[in-house]
Amino acid sequence: MMSIVSRLLPGAPPQFTAASLHDAVAIAALHAASFRRGWGEDEVSGLLTDSAVVTHRATIRRALVGFIMSRVAADEAEILSVAIAPARRGRGLSRPLLDFHLRTLAGRAVRTVFLEVDERNAPARRLYARAGFAEVGSRHGYYETGATALVLRRDLG
Repeated sequence: MMSIVSRLLPGAPPQFTAASLHDAVAIAALHAASFRRGWGEDEVSGLLTDSAVVTHRATIRRALVGFIMSRVAADEAEILSVAIAPARRGRGLSRPLLDFHLRTLAGRAVRTVFLEVDERNAPARRLYARAGFAEVGSRHGYYETGATALVLRRDLG
């Protein structure tokens, strides 16, 4: 019944806000649905309480549909993870979430952002290229599947 109602009602716009410890269960579940080795609730809780970690969430009607998490050190940050709910992928949600996150990092005096992405993850590579990230290195056999991780960088200011 709920899926019928949601198809009939116009889509609510996503809200982008800071995540809190209250989001740990939902973020862990989304991470597990998105990656081969998902983070457990304890791992997510630890990251959410770390003052060096910045986490944003995307919600629609109070339901978590995406998150992005970075660790900040001095004027650099590393994006640790980005995930969009499987049912919401390909609908233009990741770019505004990434942009919101990058603006927040820039506001915290972060000048350079790094991340690693599986060379075979074409949608993520397109997202990062469109957002101004450039490849600066690679780590062959980095993932347990044997895939190469591409190291990407974007300067914020």
